[in-house]
Amino acid sequence: MTGAKRKKKNVLWSKMHTPHWEDFKQWCRKRLPILEWAPHYNLKENLLPDTVSGIMLAVQQVTQGLAFAILSSVHPVFGLYGSLFPAIIYAMFGMGHHVATGTFALTSLISANAVERLVPLSVQNLTTQSNTSVLGLSDFEMQRIGVAAAVSFLGGVIQVAMFVLQLGSATFLLTEPVISAMTTGAATHVVTSQVKYLLGMKIPYISGPLTFFYIYAYVFENIKSVRLEALLLSLLSITVLVLVKELNEQFKRKIKVVLPVDLVLIIASSFACYCTSMEKTYGLEVVGHIPKGIPPPRAPPMHVLSAVITEAFGVALVGYVASLALAQGSAKKFKYSVDDNQELLAHGLSNVIPSFFFCIPSAAAMGRTAVLYSTRAKTQVACLISCIFVLLVIYAIGPLLYWLPMCVLASIIVVGLKGMLIQFRDLKKYWNVDKIDWGIWVSTYVFTICFAANVGLLFGVVCTIAIMIARFPRAKTLSIKNIKEMEFKVKTEVDGETLKQVKIVSINNPLVFLNVKKFHTDLINIIQKENASNLLLDDISKCEQNTLLSPLSNGNCSEEASQPCQNEKCSLILDCSGLTFFDYSGVSMLVEVYMDCKNQSVDVSLAHCTASLIKAMKYHGNLDSEKPIFFESVSAAISNIHSNKNLSKLSDHSEV
Repeated sequence: MTGAKRKKKNVLWSKMHTPHWEDFKQWCRKRLPILEWAPHYNLKENLLPDTVSGIMLAVQQVTQGLAFAILSSVHPVFGLYGSLFPAIIYAMFGMGHHVATGTFALTSLISANAVERLVPLSVQNLTTQSNTSVLGLSDFEMQRIGVAAAVSFLGGVIQVAMFVLQLGSATFLLTEPVISAMTTGAATHVVTSQVKYLLGMKIPYISGPLTFFYIYAYVFENIKSVRLEALLLSLLSITVLVLVKELNEQFKRKIKVVLPVDLVLIIASSFACYCTSMEKTYGLEVVGHIPKGIPPPRAPPMHVLSAVITEAFGVALVGYVASLALAQGSAKKFKYSVDDNQELLAHGLSNVIPSFFFCIPSAAAMGRTAVLYSTRAKTQVACLISCIFVLLVIYAIGPLLYWLPMCVLASIIVVGLKGMLIQFRDLKKYWNVDKIDWGIWVSTYVFTICFAANVGLLFGVVCTIAIMIARFPRAKTLSIKNIKEMEFKVKTEVDGETLKQVKIVSINNPLVFLNVKKFHTDLINIIQKENASNLLLDDISKCEQNTLLSPLSNGNCSEEASQPCQNEKCSLILDCSGLTFFDYSGVSMLVEVYMDCKNQSVDVSLAHCTASLIKAMKYHGNLDSEKPIFFESVSAAISNIHSNKNLSKLSDHSEV
């Protein structure tokens, strides 16, 4: 008997601990999303738009790669490498279908601090002027890219460590106002860094606090040194870029392929500079020599890792936050999900592996995502196709970019930041929805331009947490009333048949960024619990409850559950009597719940709403103005549903 028990125990133990092939395949699909979507790729429908998007994206990758490499204080050719390898890695491990990883202005600015501190220009005359090390570049250039690659390597290691610790869930602390303010402030820094090229001035490298103001002070003090030719060419380039891109946006539904104005401008300005010898005649600064090919991989210099810890943390946090915001926005727009922790792994590997190929720190950029949106990209194949064209530039076309004027390249970068800079318009909506969020936006922006993007981000998070800690003690604890109890209270006013079609949920807690996800989860759980208890009562109840569940579960319900009631229209009443305060994220969630339910033919009513909540929801969302959705009480909301039902019955009888 003892032997039989021991044998049974050993069998169970082996079943528990023996890895199964299916489990391994599932793990691979989870950690390598390309294995999930690539086998189902539709060549007929997706290849053409992805190819067009890939070509346009390659133009953006090349221009940004050259500019951001210079911004990172390294040779421009390393920006081309940074536009190639990270994009390939992210396409394999990332989940954002419209996210293209490559060189990024914010991470380039941060890594430039380490490069200029450890390998300043004064060292150039002391180093051996050997041009035989890698691609004919000097030892000075190789020392500089070594420091930038070390920042990329250590920043990627930090992101991978955050993935191992599952810290992606902590992103709820990064609210929309904080991210918006930080990226807008960082875009302001990038524009400032391009001023010397736009004006044709020689400005010494300035770093540290208040750099933004010191640069403009230097510009105004030396205003007479502005090159008129560079200024005029910059203004002409910016005007052409803005006008053509606006026309592309206006007529994007009528034209199948948008005009690649960036590519046209690069070719035209390079050809004009070559023919007229602008470099010598007018003293315009050009990109210069771009060597062909990719050098063999080399490990970053490990002895400088301890000296770049500060910059590495900045690259890891700022790059991840900016990239995750784009991935989440893309997922929301095209109705798919993004795993925060998987994005940490994808961006971590996109920094660690390319650092062995002389790449500067990478991240996703709004300009590249905007290109993928405007060219109607379907999948990440567009990013892989762009890598083919970047590779073509590296091995063949690169040397022809010698005559590209830096002022034109700077103009392309500045116009590409338009999406970030117009986030100033967010101030109006924050003021109308929640003035505290408005204050957080302004203060985060000020800290970002006065110090740096990572300092502004840290300040915004600390400020948000401090304000929430101060506000929460005044709020009621989370409490959800029993739905049957609410039904019993109003049963004397209307018939029970109407109540069968209504679910009443009471919100008795603040709705802010800290608990919007929990609110969404609790709402789903309440409806699921009620569904389970009433599932066996009658088939009509089952139909109405599944209708209520489907809009709130992000498409995770069965096909049967996702179908609305065929004969009766279901209703959801949210009792907001306990919603003591809210912020922008809370209002966004309420509007999202309302719109999802509306799309599934579910009427949503809100009772006991404060005037500020009504104003904020009307301002934020495109709510239905034909019928009321805000009521003074739950009874009034149910009476309205009852009267609407009677009206529909009368109309049905009249039609008969």
